[in-house]
Amino acid sequence: MNFIDRVEIHVKAGDGGDGCVSFRREKYVPRGGPDGGNGGRGGDVVIAVEPQMRTLLDLRYRREYKGKKGGQGEGARKTGKSADQVVIKVPPGTIIEDLDSGQAVADLTSESDSILVATGGQGGKGNFIFRSARNQAPQKATPGKQGEERNLSLTLKLIADVGLVGLPNAGKSTLLSSVTDARPLVADYPFSTLTPNLGIVKVDRSASFCMIDIPGLIEGAHTGKGLGLQFLQHVERCRVLLFVIDISGDSPPEDIYGQLIAELGAYSKKLLELPRYIALNKIDILPEADRSISFRTDGGETVFEISAVSGEGLPDLVQELYRKLIEELSGDKKEDDETFDPASDL
Repeated sequence: MNFIDRVEIHVKAGDGGDGCVSFRREKYVPRGGPDGGNGGRGGDVVIAVEPQMRTLLDLRYRREYKGKKGGQGEGARKTGKSADQVVIKVPPGTIIEDLDSGQAVADLTSESDSILVATGGQGGKGNFIFRSARNQAPQKATPGKQGEERNLSLTLKLIADVGLVGLPNAGKSTLLSSVTDARPLVADYPFSTLTPNLGIVKVDRSASFCMIDIPGLIEGAHTGKGLGLQFLQHVERCRVLLFVIDISGDSPPEDIYGQLIAELGAYSKKLLELPRYIALNKIDILPEADRSISFRTDGGETVFEISAVSGEGLPDLVQELYRKLIEELSGDKKEDDETFDPASDL
């Protein structure tokens, strides 16, 4: 799947329809007077979430979005037809910014989210509006107003329940393919994951959660080294972080974990507030006698010893991640209930 996480588009709402100059002319109605109708409203441009979308790829091939002009007013005081909206579909997690002002427009995260980004022009006035005692036969009508026009930047920050954090070749892609139906590229060279991959972890028939494998993190990632910024902007959306550490190498697991934590904190302190777990991967490579690993952290994080290849330790890991997600979601709901409790204002 091609992954496109930022595009720039130009939107132009439709202009309003022109007002009409018309006079009522019927056989038995002398001096019928002005009856020109108003023009219709131009079509708005709306950006709305499409839950099934996962990239901004479709928008790469179409950068211009223009609403239609409203219908022209007609005689007999008939108002022109208003033009339909132009709806631009985007995936959940899309951030919209105005390129000219640099201001944030919207952050679309929920399935029902939408935002009006360009307002259609008002229709012009027909000559019926301009009648008066002094001017009983106005020849005046006004053109429709122009629709709003904007240059927008759309940036996608993927939304997932669990984000995999680790150095290149830590086994994140293999882990994702082992617990989901996703099939990311797995290879024995650094940065085999060049774009984020999403997968659905099925806990049982009625329970599942979303896991994301993001490009590997290296030292200096918060300054843009490697694929760091691409990684970090997506990990912001996760509810729980799972640190995947390769224990088959020469570096002590504690040092690797410390490096990963330092990079997250340098990018955003908020990332350090997320719940996190540690998965010591590739224990199948170690001899049986060396599989008891001593690993301690200052934060007291729960540590799992796993093999993404053989599946050892994965069932317990999946169950714990799901339990934590349910706990986090319950906490969010409780906070929302407290925030919006109508009784609190009585």
